[in-house]
Amino acid sequence: MQVVILCGGMGTRIRDVADDIPKPMIPIGGRPILWHIMKGYAHYGFKRFILCLGYKSWAVKQYFLNYALASSDLSVELDCVDAVTVKEPYRLEDWQVTLAETGLETMTAGRVKRVQKYLEGDHFLLTYGDGVSDVNLHHLVDFHVQQGKLGTVTAVKPPGRFGEIDVAGGEVVEFNEKPLATQGLINGGFFAFHRRFVERLPDRDDLVLERDPLMQLAHERQLAAYVHGGFWHCMDNSRDYHLLNQLWAGGAAPWAAGAGAARRRAA
Repeated sequence: MQVVILCGGMGTRIRDVADDIPKPMIPIGGRPILWHIMKGYAHYGFKRFILCLGYKSWAVKQYFLNYALASSDLSVELDCVDAVTVKEPYRLEDWQVTLAETGLETMTAGRVKRVQKYLEGDHFLLTYGDGVSDVNLHHLVDFHVQQGKLGTVTAVKPPGRFGEIDVAGGEVVEFNEKPLATQGLINGGFFAFHRRFVERLPDRDDLVLERDPLMQLAHERQLAAYVHGGFWHCMDNSRDYHLLNQLWAGGAAPWAAGAGAARRRAA
């Protein structure tokens, strides 16, 4: 399956971290969060990506155009134009990346419609360019196919941002400072769709995926929910940025392929 990633938003709530690059290019441990997301899909064998670009799209294009050079040792002859020798090539990812211009102001579903021409096969995966998770993508795809619906959304528990207290009879029976997750489920952004879903989308730049298209699927009982109880976190603001970088620096990043593999072996 191909993986469509929405990378075109302006990320206004995280401008205090970086205002010169698009949100998917903000780094975790020296690599863009977009790279971490793609690495997670590639870990499960999904290596054909379609990136829906918009705001500061050239920054994303430059990253992939220069990926091999930026990752390798080089020798440069300064008195000769374009005299660059790759000394020790970095082991590059075997990914196919399509970089699609989907408009500066285009909304999420409008971006998906714009890349319909690049989709192959009956099903495709879709996610946002700002969230990481240890969701088992094989299980998600199997669930989606088994349900036989046009779409499947991964439902997750949002991370706790504030301390929670459990009160009974006027007394605090449990105090939990900043729990990992709170009660209730939200859209975790890891989708699977049948291509009929994108075929029926109207070609409108103002079409928001999370409004009419998904609401209509739910109304038609054509939207399945794959419940993921593990790690999920989006980079929505500077606090999220610092948290994800702390997890990575401390070797405790649950979304890393190695951590996910270790967890599956333990299970």
